[in-house]
Amino acid sequence: MKGSVRVRFAPSPTGLLHIGGLRTALYNYLYAKGHQEGVFVLRIEDTDQARYVEGAEEDIVESLKWAGMKVDEGPGKGGEFGPYRQSERKGGYEKYAEQLVEQGHAYYAFDTPEELEDMRERLKKSGNPSPKYDAITRMSMKNSLTLPREEVDRMLEEGEEYVIRLKVPRRETIRFEDEIRGFVSFESKGLDDQVLLKSDGMPTYHLANVVDDHLMEITDVIRGEEWLSSAPKHILMYEYFGWEPPRMAHLPLIMSPSGGKLSKRKAESEGIPINTRDYIEQQFEPEALVNFLAYLGWSPGDDSELHTMDELIELFSLDRVSKGGAVFDYKKLIWYNEHYLREKSADELYPRVKAIAEEHGIAPDEAYMKEIIPLMKDRVSKIEDFVTMGRFFFEDPEEYEERALKKWKDNSAELLGAYVGKLKDMDEEEFEAGKLKDKIKEVISEYDVGFGPLMMPLRVAVSGMGYGPDLTPTIELLGKETTIRRIETAIERLG
Repeated sequence: MKGSVRVRFAPSPTGLLHIGGLRTALYNYLYAKGHQEGVFVLRIEDTDQARYVEGAEEDIVESLKWAGMKVDEGPGKGGEFGPYRQSERKGGYEKYAEQLVEQGHAYYAFDTPEELEDMRERLKKSGNPSPKYDAITRMSMKNSLTLPREEVDRMLEEGEEYVIRLKVPRRETIRFEDEIRGFVSFESKGLDDQVLLKSDGMPTYHLANVVDDHLMEITDVIRGEEWLSSAPKHILMYEYFGWEPPRMAHLPLIMSPSGGKLSKRKAESEGIPINTRDYIEQQFEPEALVNFLAYLGWSPGDDSELHTMDELIELFSLDRVSKGGAVFDYKKLIWYNEHYLREKSADELYPRVKAIAEEHGIAPDEAYMKEIIPLMKDRVSKIEDFVTMGRFFFEDPEEYEERALKKWKDNSAELLGAYVGKLKDMDEEEFEAGKLKDKIKEVISEYDVGFGPLMMPLRVAVSGMGYGPDLTPTIELLGKETTIRRIETAIERLG
């Protein structure tokens, strides 16, 4: 193991935790725990009070806990570098912004919203499609670089509204090494003079991010690719403050199956749940989502696909994270979920299945339900399927699946009638899967047909569906009386 590291997951509480945010948290967690005494910090970046959503922080905390990521330091957990909400650290940022002003690396800007809009419109008309407040335009605006010193002092004393902006050099190449992408270069002429301190005294993400990462002794910043364009501004600030920047790694985007970034709109159109809360409420197995997300942009370099959290911690490294976007394959996630459901015992699954059954108005007998669960495990994709797909275990079908009825042929009633006759001749103690299958063989032999002409109508009759668990164990569990009643009902209704 390498030396100790400190990483942070620093979401903004502006909504429910996005699935991409959970992957970022996971990669930070795996990286930290893969190092001796590595520390995983949760920091809530709530400086944008206008976009703050009530309950969002609680959702973030609950989502991490559900996914099995234990926070070492954070809100409610504490730690020697707290507080861990940026709104509670508000008073500490201004001095750093003022320090940059004093050093000549930042300046006061008094421009009104109307003046800023006028500047943008003026530049657009002159042929600039992307106007910004930068090394060129700053000199025509109302700020401490263009106003006399006395005027600036007067405006500050009289409490005029201002922001503090970073003074980005006009011609400079900003270069740093990304742990995933190698050396990355940006030309400063493409950067705007970022606002560091807003008029309400709150820092922007950029100032608070750099200051807090330094004060919290964060050694590695692992975040999404969308923040790569902000990195040169952060590198400049580290340089101006005289601080050693943390190692940086920018994760690949999560892509939609149809192409492009997996946005909320694209996710909705493609039936992909976008928030972690969706997966919790749909009762996905947390191990499945964690395993799936780990492979969404990373691989251990072999053909393995299934790993516990401890195994992922042991295997994970940033040098095996891809640079290109990773496509969100929802079918693959379902495959993971099916696997982890099959791994669980009936005793483990029963309380959850029972709760879902009760929501559907079913009060299952425990022993009966624990016999159903092993039968269904190889057929279900999500835990609710035990009830929605297996409802026929508790009540006779009220209708028959339309596509299953296509398997009902002219001789189906006759074949089922013959099978019912054999069931009626069986004693209760004979009513078990092996003997039930023998009776099927007898019928198909007598009528000189294959298994399909009898098995498919039989499944439709007892379950109402064209798919489901192994049929003869299902019939055994339903019992003689129920099975005969359902077959006779189907014959009467379907002819």
